[in-house]
Amino acid sequence: MQQIKRLGIDIDGTVTCPTSLVPYLQKSFDAHLRYEDITAYDLGVVLGKSDAEMYDWFMANQEEIYTHSPIAEGALPVLKEWSAQYELVYISARYDYLDQVTADWFAKYDVPFHHIELTGSHDKIETARNLEVDVFFEDKLDNAIAIHEELDIPVVLFDTPYNQAALPENIHRVFTWDEAKKVLSTL
Repeated sequence: MQQIKRLGIDIDGTVTCPTSLVPYLQKSFDAHLRYEDITAYDLGVVLGKSDAEMYDWFMANQEEIYTHSPIAEGALPVLKEWSAQYELVYISARYDYLDQVTADWFAKYDVPFHHIELTGSHDKIETARNLEVDVFFEDKLDNAIAIHEELDIPVVLFDTPYNQAALPENIHRVFTWDEAKKVLSTL
């Protein structure tokens, strides 16, 4: 069993509440859309919109969404406890020009961190490798699988309607931050 020192943690849909996008999607596209209806990570598939339409919408709304996303239920006490035991390294697909928005959000919720890396891409493998994370916490299924396969590290996947599938060994599905804490204690 390896000594776990550094946790790689996604931000959006993991530390932020995964329902954060719903009010914005309802306002822009479908007032009746529910979180449970978001069964694909690709929102264009869910809403019947093109990649270009979704990209333009997201670029126009991302700063407001990131500024006002609530923290995921139960995340803060677990992260505070972990910050005394592990290095907390947040690796996000957010663009680097959103660094101040991200820093302000962390300050607003008093979320502990040792490092925040905004990659501008969902491909987090090289960043996770370079930052030598021992475990990764994610909500995007293909990211979880790729990180696990490429880096041979355990991944904790936070359950959402858009990440349903059978999981390879050493990817652990959790429904709460307390469950994530329990899983980490077994690794």
